[in-house]
Amino acid sequence: MKKKVLSLALTFALAVSMLAGCGTKEEKNAEPAATETTAKKGTMPAIKKEDLKIGVIHITDPAEGSGYTYTHDLGIQGMQKNIGLEDSQIIRKNNTSDQDAVAIQTAIEECIEQGCNVIFATSWGYMDTVEAMAKEYPDVIFSHGTGYKCNGKNFNNYFGRIYQARYLSGIAAGMKTTTNKIGYVAAMDKQNSEVTGGLDAFAMGIYSVNPDAKVYVKVTNSWFDPEAEASAAEALIAQGCDVIGQHCDTSNPMTAAQAAGVYGVGYNSDMSKDAPNAVLTSTMWDWSAYYTAAVQQIIDGTWDATNYFGGMKEGLVKIAPLSNLCVDGTKEKIEEVQNKILSGEWDVFTGVIETNDGKTVGEEGKSLDDATITGGINWYFKNVVEP
Repeated sequence: MKKKVLSLALTFALAVSMLAGCGTKEEKNAEPAATETTAKKGTMPAIKKEDLKIGVIHITDPAEGSGYTYTHDLGIQGMQKNIGLEDSQIIRKNNTSDQDAVAIQTAIEECIEQGCNVIFATSWGYMDTVEAMAKEYPDVIFSHGTGYKCNGKNFNNYFGRIYQARYLSGIAAGMKTTTNKIGYVAAMDKQNSEVTGGLDAFAMGIYSVNPDAKVYVKVTNSWFDPEAEASAAEALIAQGCDVIGQHCDTSNPMTAAQAAGVYGVGYNSDMSKDAPNAVLTSTMWDWSAYYTAAVQQIIDGTWDATNYFGGMKEGLVKIAPLSNLCVDGTKEKIEEVQNKILSGEWDVFTGVIETNDGKTVGEEGKSLDDATITGGINWYFKNVVEP
């Protein structure tokens, strides 16, 4: 009975978080269709639990113990435990460059040759190759992390409302700074909505408690470049930034902050263990929320190749416990805003929002739709200083 209740709960959680449309580059800004609140017949046949074999494609190695790949793999481990899969049912392909289509294709083909009937590909740069492989292998389920594409049959995308947690961590940063200069190491420039939406939410959280603070950006142009990430953080610190935020894969911006005697907000995993004398909190994913629900739906035959976009309500995104480096009152302010988000009373991209070029986006009393958030935020909030 306990397993049956878990299955129903997970099915419901995933269903309410689905974006019902499949985005292409041309149509990703279109209004998504209404979400469903009940499970429907899946687009692929059910797979018995004992017959499941899951391939996971990682851009780096989970053994790093922090950051992007590590966090995704924690989600895979959580799913394995929740569903009750054997170690032999999980095949990992680590250190697969997301800039090498041949390497991506090879990793996927090796998984399929080893019997995988489900593939989770975890990096943005895998998207186009995964799309092509899904067409070539129509009997395999492909689920791609970040990005926006799906095909309505055997290939979907999963991401989440990380901007909600970004906003909360911005509150901690805005209350901590004394120079009113906060740095942000960004993997991509403002043409990438995933990075820019998170940066804007972070900047909006800062502004909500400290309208005098500015956010300075350094772009690495890579999802994973340890050296560039450290160099960008060091350059921001040299400009006078006394808190460093990040949207990049490693903990190097946080260790650079600690080495310089300033503070930081980590990303993906709790980076306080990497830089205990610097990290205020971290913006975090719990990918097991998606992986568990998706695999349970595959077993139940209700998995649907539509795009998933969960948030704090689904337990997919959160912030790490605040460190004692935060100023007094930070916890209370964050809890106040978090409660508004969880209740549905308010969300980050609501109302008229001022950009740093003197324009506005949004409408009074309305929130930006999910398609715009995932594909149409190509502007910086008003307190962001362009790189």
